[in-house]
Amino acid sequence: MSNQKIGVLLANLGTPDEPTTPAVKRYLKQFLSDPRVIDLPKLKWQFILNFMVLPKRAPKVAHAYKSIWTEDGSPLLSISRQQQKAVQNYFSYKGKDVVVELGMSYGNPSMSNAVANLLAQGVEKIVVLPLYPQYSSTTTASVFDAFAKALTEHKKMVPFEFIHNYHNDPLYIKALASTIELAEDELLLFSFHGIPERYETEGDFYANHCRETARLVAEQLGLNEAQWFLSFQSRFGKEEWLKPYTDETLESFPEKGIKKVAVICPGFSADCLETIEEIGEENRENFEKAGGESYRYIPALNANGDHIQALVKLIEQRI
Repeated sequence: MSNQKIGVLLANLGTPDEPTTPAVKRYLKQFLSDPRVIDLPKLKWQFILNFMVLPKRAPKVAHAYKSIWTEDGSPLLSISRQQQKAVQNYFSYKGKDVVVELGMSYGNPSMSNAVANLLAQGVEKIVVLPLYPQYSSTTTASVFDAFAKALTEHKKMVPFEFIHNYHNDPLYIKALASTIELAEDELLLFSFHGIPERYETEGDFYANHCRETARLVAEQLGLNEAQWFLSFQSRFGKEEWLKPYTDETLESFPEKGIKKVAVICPGFSADCLETIEEIGEENRENFEKAGGESYRYIPALNANGDHIQALVKLIEQRI
């Protein structure tokens, strides 16, 4: 490992500062204004966003956030802080001169502040680890954009390494598999966040990365094709997104004789609104109303020891 002072930037999507309509509106406006996320013509989309989407969506999303908010704030931020601390503790224990910061593409702590903090501490190189195992232009690329923009605020641009993806990393796959233990007749559903189908046809690697992750985990567990399924959740707007859709899939399972399901979301490195509320509650209700008998959500890897080990090895390979 290098004797340089190394900066590590753990990056994730972000979260509102509080579970209120004004705070959620600010967050969603920043998030949904990113052309990496919504690539409609700017003027047209800004009109739709400000006068149609935000007034209707912000109160609903704020209500959902309120239902999952903790004493430590947003679960995503709280867990991300735990991950930051665990990675920092690892390198400190090893006696390595490594400084770990957390930066969000949207909201706080901002990417700008994270980069400024690293440079202020005299790091000679930065390793950027977007906490998205599967690359997508809507997530990983948006981290790169935010990181590059933050660098423009400084004359001192140190060398950096950017981790593009780790969807098939052996330690990541092993960490996922170690959290899964299926009961008899229980089907394993891999639910990944969706993106518009059009993005895949335009070159986004995301869908292929998701399929490979699911296949590798299933192989690690020794599952046959009848024991697992893959779907995509959280679609937004009227455009066709990657299929099959998680909600429709779960609603269709009972009539096919699949009444016991365990759901895992390997694309999320930390539990958040989309896993706790959408998968843990909303889709559970859909499945049970359709006749499902047993529904179990398998938590994200979060600050699990195997997960942290996978992350630090990815970082060590770059320094």
